Amino acid sequence: MPTNPEIDTVECAGQKTGGRACALRGMCGSQASALREIKRWATADRMPEESDGISLARSVAEHVRGKGKHFLSDRVRVMLSDIRRRHGVDRPFLSAFLDCALDKHEGRFHNRTYLALPVLELLMDDRGAALSADRMSTLLMADVVRFEIGAAAVAPAGPGRDRPDAATLSTRLRHSLRLVTTGLGTPESDDLPSRLAHTPRSRLEGLADRLPRPPANDCARWFDVTVQPVSLVHDEYFFIRVLQTHEMHFTAMAESMRKVIGVLRAGNPEGAAELVEHAVVMFERTATLFRVVATMRAEQFSAFRQYTQGASAIQSEQYKRFESLCGVPPAPRLRSSAFTSVPAVRAEAEDPGHDTVTRAYLDLRNAGGLDRTRWNRLDTAISRLEGGHQRWKSAHRGLAARMLGDAHGSGYTDGVPYLTQCLGNRLFRQLDTGP
Repeated sequence: MPTNPEIDTVECAGQKTGGRACALRGMCGSQASALREIKRWATADRMPEESDGISLARSVAEHVRGKGKHFLSDRVRVMLSDIRRRHGVDRPFLSAFLDCALDKHEGRFHNRTYLALPVLELLMDDRGAALSADRMSTLLMADVVRFEIGAAAVAPAGPGRDRPDAATLSTRLRHSLRLVTTGLGTPESDDLPSRLAHTPRSRLEGLADRLPRPPANDCARWFDVTVQPVSLVHDEYFFIRVLQTHEMHFTAMAESMRKVIGVLRAGNPEGAAELVEHAVVMFERTATLFRVVATMRAEQFSAFRQYTQGASAIQSEQYKRFESLCGVPPAPRLRSSAFTSVPAVRAEAEDPGHDTVTRAYLDLRNAGGLDRTRWNRLDTAISRLEGGHQRWKSAHRGLAARMLGDAHGSGYTDGVPYLTQCLGNRLFRQLDTGP
């Protein structure tokens, strides 16, 4: 893992070894170009108002991917901080991007900034992009496929030399493509996983060309700079994308639970059942992400995980929001690190006016006036969602045990013992509909 700071002139590996030809000459040249763009922004009194900063963000992203965010030099960090102060005020995407790039070095390293969620959320808020959380999750997994195919076509030297072998790559691509095709939900996309099995490795680029991309507008250009790895380990790129996809799935499921509450308040258990059934399907997709992560070797995970202390999935606001919309967690869980690490969500859950699916369900049932058979479909759907949640937690624990062993969690939890303890948590503990 490199530890040398950046310098004004990026020095090729070959220059350090008596002038031998540098196998990384292209990478060195791009690093020099990236640094020049950073300096251009840092030394300019003003930048054109029509410049949203995407050229700078691309240069910073390239620089980070060539160094690892953990290893940015003091000089680069100072330049980026100054750029944010002088040029980021009226450029929300640039400001959010630089906040994520500087998180480690400003003592703000957190799950949200590690995953560049502030930038992804701006993309989804943009009316021109019209990206739902569900659609964003499909685009993220399509990018995993493109990244792995692109990396496989490059000679194994420099960053990425720890890429997966052919069999592992095939498994990773197959599971990722299944998530993409499920998200697309169109007949013409169903054959993508089968095409993978019959496509020579040398022609995989053609398969990548068929994958969805963000809409062609100015804001969507920021999608490509939402991976800021802390290291040069190849697998960290796809790992970040998988965690981002998790966040999108739980964002979509939290929104579904809000709609369920509204429909129940309107006295329509059948409509609520349809929405819960959609969440069940989404949970099944979420569980599939563990199969993608399982293609990573434990030693690769350990190689970059040592630089991610402070950022952990325990800080996932959207998962806790989904959980607390199903039903208010018991007091011990609200006091645990699961919720103290997401104070905004904890405050929502403890608010006396906080509504939940459980509360809306019980209120409607207790009010009477509805035939018992009208509840059957909803009860079955809630039971399936509870069961899916339990299986998801079990799969998470199993994968963590393989990857972490006895190590502590990066969010300062006990790691696997913490996940084991969480197996007893239920979403709908006050309803007699679970398995």
